[in-house]
Amino acid sequence: MGVCSVGCLDNEDLNELTPYTPLKTDSTAVGTIPPRKRYRSVLGASIPFVQDTSSHSIAKMIILHEYPLNIVEHQGFLDFVRFLHPKVHTDVKSVQEECVNIYVREKQDLINKLGEILGHVNLTLDLWESDQGLCYLILTGYFVDNAWKLQKRILNVVMLPFPDTEVTFSHTVDDCLANWGLEQKIFTLTLDQSFANEAARKNLRGLLSVMNPHVLNGQLVLGGCYTRVLRCLVKDVLVSTGDIIKKVRDSVKYVKAYRGNEDYFNELRQKLQNPSTKSLTIDDQTKWDTTYHMLVAASELKEVFSCLNASDPNYNGMLTIDEWRKVDILSIYLKLFFDAASILLAPTHQTTNLFYHEVSNIQLELAHAAISEDTFTRSLTKPLQEKFNKYWNSCSLILAVSVIMDPRFKMKLVEFSFSKIYGEDAETWIKVVDEGVHELFVEYIVLSLPPPTFVVEDTEGVKKEMSPEDENSGSDDFLDFDVYISEIAGSQHMKSELDQYLEEPLLPRTQKFDVLSWWKLEAQKYPTLSRMACDILCIPVSAVAPESVFDTVTKKMDSYRCSLKPFTVEALICAKDWLQCGSS
Repeated sequence: MGVCSVGCLDNEDLNELTPYTPLKTDSTAVGTIPPRKRYRSVLGASIPFVQDTSSHSIAKMIILHEYPLNIVEHQGFLDFVRFLHPKVHTDVKSVQEECVNIYVREKQDLINKLGEILGHVNLTLDLWESDQGLCYLILTGYFVDNAWKLQKRILNVVMLPFPDTEVTFSHTVDDCLANWGLEQKIFTLTLDQSFANEAARKNLRGLLSVMNPHVLNGQLVLGGCYTRVLRCLVKDVLVSTGDIIKKVRDSVKYVKAYRGNEDYFNELRQKLQNPSTKSLTIDDQTKWDTTYHMLVAASELKEVFSCLNASDPNYNGMLTIDEWRKVDILSIYLKLFFDAASILLAPTHQTTNLFYHEVSNIQLELAHAAISEDTFTRSLTKPLQEKFNKYWNSCSLILAVSVIMDPRFKMKLVEFSFSKIYGEDAETWIKVVDEGVHELFVEYIVLSLPPPTFVVEDTEGVKKEMSPEDENSGSDDFLDFDVYISEIAGSQHMKSELDQYLEEPLLPRTQKFDVLSWWKLEAQKYPTLSRMACDILCIPVSAVAPESVFDTVTKKMDSYRCSLKPFTVEALICAKDWLQCGSS
């Protein structure tokens, strides 16, 4: 390995500190700065101590950083806080009570906030497993607040000892929403098919129909999670090409395992003047994005690996030319999925319209690749295309409606992309979207209409107004006719408002366009359409937290949390989410 020619410090030189020797100064010199007086301070002596404030701060720290409750009994923690102030006293019971108090206060604030919003709430269902065989249902709400900002809040964390029964999900969701008072405010529900079978989804659709029968008969249940669909496709790719990926991984390991190997590899790289700026890294097999980056970097440095193979007899993992070609093809489709997943990593929650391009692009690319003349490309992508086509069929309508609510695209992007995806059948599918958005908007118009009233005269000759529900069902033969007239009037209003929006020119495309802010400004011009846009644009496509976007394994509840009571688990997880949202 050799010794660096630049002078090295001895170990004792590294471990010794040279004592500081102040410069001698003339105390009579002009401009001399007099030495500062140093005062010995006693920590906490001048700070008034309030036990409640201390307990609240400790509880908040435990919630935000997911520390165990019994950290307050750890000797190191006790020594530290008592050094700060000797009067600090806390125990597991009191800190747990304060954590629950924080949860209760934050929950009431959120209840008040949800009660003030004008639009609906969209839900996602996720399921976390545990090593103990328990499952935890995570119910999350998405909504647009009164400032027209997209908000996301975890509403409930519920332990499900038997999640396989058909009615478990619907009963649990029903109980949770009743507790929040949201039964009449739910718009859509997004869940993943991996843990919800057809019977469970049917029960959830039935629940949604009861809660919100006015919007498409409560049928807006999205049966696929965007993140998990991408994860499933990537895992299929990694499994089907596992042998090639392992050879790349072993080659990278050979270079990175020993400093001498890496130095020699870099020397070859400089001699070859390889233009790549990528660095070799061994992937973390629980994070598929690291595997993608490893393959891209190795592919760009394949000439260096070839030179290494020719000059280093100990390296015997060289890929063939055809294998490198397959790595390049792999990287193309992993990049497609990587770009689609990366949109979820934005610092702010993404509105639904932004996902239409990604999903339609994947649908188009896989459809083309599945009929490729290249055998490897075709065999790789054909199974992926069949899986993704199911997801596209389940979500394309709602995604298309969401992009119509983007004034930069409206129906034009739907028409453009559908013509590529469906070819000669495009007009049929475009008509489905057009009719869908109009049907949805008619229902918003009906919702905005006041209930018809009727003037009746009682036996004493006093006239009073009555609504239809105050009358007996058969007392007015023209009741249905009056409702019909109201709907027709609403429909005519809808056409003028919706069609006016669709007929106006598209806005210029800008990357930093805030679609919700645009609708906020246009709400007076499009009062009903803006309400619908508000609900549509906050429909979540993914039930997975952003930090888990690239995970290859399902999220698990850790063993410590599983040891706590279910209510405590819910309080800790929800309170953390609410506190973070409040601080942001």
